[in-house]
Amino acid sequence: MGALREDAKYIYTRAIEAVLPDEAVRRALDGADFPGRVILVAAGKAAWRMASAAVSALGERIDTGIVITKYGHAQGTIPGVVCREAGHPVPDENSFSAAREALALTENLTPDDTVLFLLSGGGSALFESPLVPGEELQDITAQLLACGADIVEINTIRKRLSAVKGGRFARHCAPAHVFAVILSDIVGDPVDMIASGPVSPDSSTCADALAVAEKYALRLSDTARGLLAQETPKTADNVTVRVTGSVRELCAAAAKACRDLGYTPEILTDCEQGVAREVGARLGTLARENVSCGTPRAFILGGETVVRLTGNGKGGRNQELALAAAAEIAGAENIVVFSVGSDGTDGGSGAQAMEWLREKGRAFGVEAFVGTQNPLQLDTRLQASFLGFMTVCCYVLRAPASASIAADAIGLDLRAVKTLGPHVIACSTVGSDGASLPPMVLSVPWFDGDPEAARAA
Repeated sequence: MGALREDAKYIYTRAIEAVLPDEAVRRALDGADFPGRVILVAAGKAAWRMASAAVSALGERIDTGIVITKYGHAQGTIPGVVCREAGHPVPDENSFSAAREALALTENLTPDDTVLFLLSGGGSALFESPLVPGEELQDITAQLLACGADIVEINTIRKRLSAVKGGRFARHCAPAHVFAVILSDIVGDPVDMIASGPVSPDSSTCADALAVAEKYALRLSDTARGLLAQETPKTADNVTVRVTGSVRELCAAAAKACRDLGYTPEILTDCEQGVAREVGARLGTLARENVSCGTPRAFILGGETVVRLTGNGKGGRNQELALAAAAEIAGAENIVVFSVGSDGTDGGSGAQAMEWLREKGRAFGVEAFVGTQNPLQLDTRLQASFLGFMTVCCYVLRAPASASIAADAIGLDLRAVKTLGPHVIACSTVGSDGASLPPMVLSVPWFDGDPEAARAA
């Protein structure tokens, strides 16, 4: 399995590299001419990297600017540019205040001025000026994320509740020209839906928005429902758009990487939008049916799946897809299924339990909780199934001596285990590049019985 894991890492690394925001911005700006002032506005999870690349390319041509990105995603200062961090996937007060700053920077512009607008995934939450109270917008966003709505449906609602979405930011910037570089995170690259289309004419209608609200039985105030019945701008004559980093480009790059390694790639689709659990099961079944064909094959599927929350679940489409696939390939050899997000980070499920590992742990009297997946810290069966970004396993123990027993029971690499107190151990988190990150500690209940007896059982 080691060789397969290395192949998988090579494939998804090459694919991600092909759509990195830095290079995308450099390509888009090559040969661009801006006669007057240039005001930079960057919004999204990749905003800092996109803005940094733009400043490197244009230097002092940028008069002023602002970056609005997710907490923890700003990587330092950028000359002449203010960096703000805000909430994602649900907007918060910092999202609102940062948007107000961006609106102030882009007031009273002339026809000779240019707003360099750099947009990436997450912009819907991060760049927001709500037309309803902030608390209500947060509640509506949370409803949409939890109900199984796809990203187009979500943004059809969000853009009508915002003063900067659905083409309204482009209208605000007029008569200045808006030069937009958009890193696509939506299947099919509909520019009016990426981050809810701040500078793009809106193709959706009031009827579409009201239908989404009815379909998912959204709780809406009279004000919000009234806004859904108001049309958004249908033209944006002052905008030039460059779209890059699409799912189609990603799949093509993955296919090339597969061929480099001697696999025969097959792109199943680059527009998958099904339920993560169902897609994972289908993919696992396909892999199992073809494992004995004699030819190394790679099935590539791109898109954006959805998750329907139940109980107290927190979501996580990559986790859910991989877990569903794991159930289908259990016991099979020479199969690796990996699910990778190409648009940075989403909500992050933190200590979300993987039920399969939880049940295995219980058989040994161990309660295990796992975040995102790093197969090197899981047992061989899970190693065959999971490839991802990071794993967190935490245990509460009765004594430090129990650490080795727990690690052995779960298949944890003891080299990653740190004893942090008389009752707690935690494995260090490891990133996709293999670099060790600081340990994360969570308090979870452990068993009451004798650990040696549990092991013997």
